[in-house]
Amino acid sequence: MKNFFLLAFAIIISGCINAQNKKYMTFQAEIADRFGDYISFTNDQNKLVKKIQVNKNGTFKDTLSVATGRYLFSDGNEYTIVYLKNGFDLKMKLDTKTFDESIVYSGKGAPENNFLAKNALFEAKSDIASLLTAPEADFFGGLDKKKADDLSRLEDKKLDPEFVSLQKKSIDDNYNAVVKYYKKNYEANLAKSKLNNTISAPFEYENHKGGKTKLEDLKGKYVYIDVWATWCGPCRAEIPSLKKVEEKYHGKNIEFVSISVDVDKDHEKWKTFVSEKQLGGIQLFADKNWNSDFMKSFGINSIPRFILIDPAGKVVKSDAPRPSSAELIKQLDSLLN
Repeated sequence: MKNFFLLAFAIIISGCINAQNKKYMTFQAEIADRFGDYISFTNDQNKLVKKIQVNKNGTFKDTLSVATGRYLFSDGNEYTIVYLKNGFDLKMKLDTKTFDESIVYSGKGAPENNFLAKNALFEAKSDIASLLTAPEADFFGGLDKKKADDLSRLEDKKLDPEFVSLQKKSIDDNYNAVVKYYKKNYEANLAKSKLNNTISAPFEYENHKGGKTKLEDLKGKYVYIDVWATWCGPCRAEIPSLKKVEEKYHGKNIEFVSISVDVDKDHEKWKTFVSEKQLGGIQLFADKNWNSDFMKSFGINSIPRFILIDPAGKVVKSDAPRPSSAELIKQLDSLLN
């Protein structure tokens, strides 16, 4: 499992309903700071449905003939899930600098897609990963609450009945997928907690600013590590919160280190992303990505993943709270103040 967001997309995008009487829909967009010259729509089989050229001013308008359901919209760098249906006349506005947070829709089909855009932000901030090492009662208690919250948000809106049906099915499917994963991987995830209070495995990775950086170089300071990738939606959603945490503890005895597990072919994409998004802290690129010794030593098989190490090089928390979690501030305050 790379991350639950991608797992969820593979599940919820399936089960499309027959197309409506109208044989096409229109889709237009205004994209600020466009990344590339084309956008694309792909289906649940990762099959390209349509590729559209974007004008130099970041706009485009085109028609699509689709089966009702969810599709992946990508600008070549980031992505979002959209709900498409023949008969829609949909307009999107987005700014690639803040991609997920900036997406707004108008026109026919807007309510469903605005729901998906906001829901993606909720999903990115839901700390499912922390439940995976929790005792069974806490795991099911937390997961049941999340399911109830998801259904509650859906019931509060006046949405296309077909969309509601698909969304309810996706909530059930996601719940079952997480339960299955928990039961299959509980022992492995429990092992993460046993790494606490042990000496951390070392790393030595390429630094975005040049040269290489080792964990040993940071000895004497707390180190908060963010394992992420440019393609990971939940990872990107944590960036604004991470920047705020970095600012809050600026000048304190702590270093913030982000380690990308992007594959080698995306090395330049990583460099560009770090520069354009003005990411702070120490930005590193892992050799062998997921198969790096450091990643394997911590059993990292999903991202984002956060790790906290003390000045002596011991693991404080092998599965630390996310930047968006109030628990992180409590923990750092207790250590640094």
